[in-house]
Amino acid sequence: MIRLDPGLAFGTGTHPTTSMCLHWIASGRSEGALGRVLDYGCGSGILAIAAAMFGATSVDAVDIDAAAVESAGHNAAANHVTIRCGLPELASGLYQTVLANILATPLKVLAPLLCSRVAPGGHLVLAGILERQEDELIRAYAPSARLSVASSRDGWILMTARL
Repeated sequence: MIRLDPGLAFGTGTHPTTSMCLHWIASGRSEGALGRVLDYGCGSGILAIAAAMFGATSVDAVDIDAAAVESAGHNAAANHVTIRCGLPELASGLYQTVLANILATPLKVLAPLLCSRVAPGGHLVLAGILERQEDELIRAYAPSARLSVASSRDGWILMTARL
């Protein structure tokens, strides 16, 4: 169980998109070790914390909102896990798992950046996408990744790719 105080940040774990991401992290869909993880748009840090709890070798949690970065750091400490929290510039190098649970429009804009952070053979996990936005996301990521729907709930979808 994750102890969480979202403060001013998004991410309590109850939204279908967060729930699907948590299930992906916990269910073994990651086909082995999560490795080095990037949680892009971390909000409260819930996905980063879950990744750390499920054996990620290291976790970077980034957000454009300084309040979210602070919240993620406090929540990680409350759950006795170590994650590096910061603004997007903190993210560097390649990651075996890149998680982004934000809305579809920013996900489309971020497609080149997020794909560039996934190590060869690594996983890209995207959420915050309505079912009707599936084709838009597939097109946006097509130059670098072959996205597919991994799960859906209440009109929302989780899309993943192996790069």
